[in-house]
Amino acid sequence: MHPLHELTLPELRRRTSEKWQAYDSDVLPLWVAEMDVRLADPIAHALTEAVAAGDTGYPHGNDYAEAFADFAAQRWAWEGVNSTHTALVADLMTGIVEAIGLISEPGDPVVLNPPVYPPFFGFLAHAGSEIVEAPLGDDGRLDLESLEAAFIRAAFGARSVTYLLCNPHNPTSVVHTDGELLGVATLAQTYGVRVVADEIHAPLVHQGFVPYLSMPGTSAAFAIVSASKGWNLAGLKAALIVAGDGAAADLERLPEVVSHGPSHFGVLAHTVAWREGGPWLDALQDDLAANRDLLGELLAARLPAVRWQQDPAMFLAWLDCRALGLGDDPATAFLEQGRVAVNSGLPFGTGGAGHVRLNYATTPEILTEAIERMARIVG
Repeated sequence: MHPLHELTLPELRRRTSEKWQAYDSDVLPLWVAEMDVRLADPIAHALTEAVAAGDTGYPHGNDYAEAFADFAAQRWAWEGVNSTHTALVADLMTGIVEAIGLISEPGDPVVLNPPVYPPFFGFLAHAGSEIVEAPLGDDGRLDLESLEAAFIRAAFGARSVTYLLCNPHNPTSVVHTDGELLGVATLAQTYGVRVVADEIHAPLVHQGFVPYLSMPGTSAAFAIVSASKGWNLAGLKAALIVAGDGAAADLERLPEVVSHGPSHFGVLAHTVAWREGGPWLDALQDDLAANRDLLGELLAARLPAVRWQQDPAMFLAWLDCRALGLGDDPATAFLEQGRVAVNSGLPFGTGGAGHVRLNYATTPEILTEAIERMARIVG
């Protein structure tokens, strides 16, 4: 089984999703976080059966949470998921905004670690939050001194402070260590900061992922989880807020109408992914590791001035292109001159200038051709 080897370029171009339709047909799209894979067979089977049975109503029950709890115990040795301390939401960002809304008021500060997933900025601004930055270190990892300084700044005159942790980190693909997460938990306790962890990319980490809520001192935190990224289910919306024991009472105040967001098909697909999608996920992780190695070889041979950290999370590469002489937004040159679409680093905030985010969850042939095109524009 090789999920990233099953589809041809003509087959992919027939897709109607954003990744393949946002640009002209001569562009190779390596940008938005969609993977070029078929659905895992158990998920496709479950959805096909539901359609055949006319089972197209509203979601019901706690199967999603129970399936996730089993997955977390098996994959991450995290036995602490209490499925009754969870809530279904439409997607990651809905869960983040709702969780933050339970523990803060509009105008209260939320600490972020840029460069970071751009919708964090937009959704938090829409919710009326004040954004306080604690940039990543020069090594692309959490800088606990910077984080502590941000907690102190944010706490000045604020009713409450929230820290939105990206675990693993998007766009750098860094997998936080248990030591780093313990440092976060210690700082959060010291300064009375509530933590909300985005863990949507966690299933893609082959080894070494540490759930934030599995660390000591994290009882008052929330995590937002979803099968969306691990099994390419962005169009089948569903996610889960998981509350630590100390945050369970806060979660009980979540309005019941929030649970109306996820679709029945989304909940069904994600539940099957958690329960039956392990073998497919293992095969995908192998393909991603091979593509990561291939990307490293291609960059060394064709774009040796590009710097990146070959971290093992996700399917995203954060490429430092500043030495190429393409300015603050090299993504524009790669698109206009090379006909390759990658994400501009600028929307990721501080530290994003001169960088691009490249999605390598595609076939080796497409990845190879994309790097060749990118290399040709710099000579």
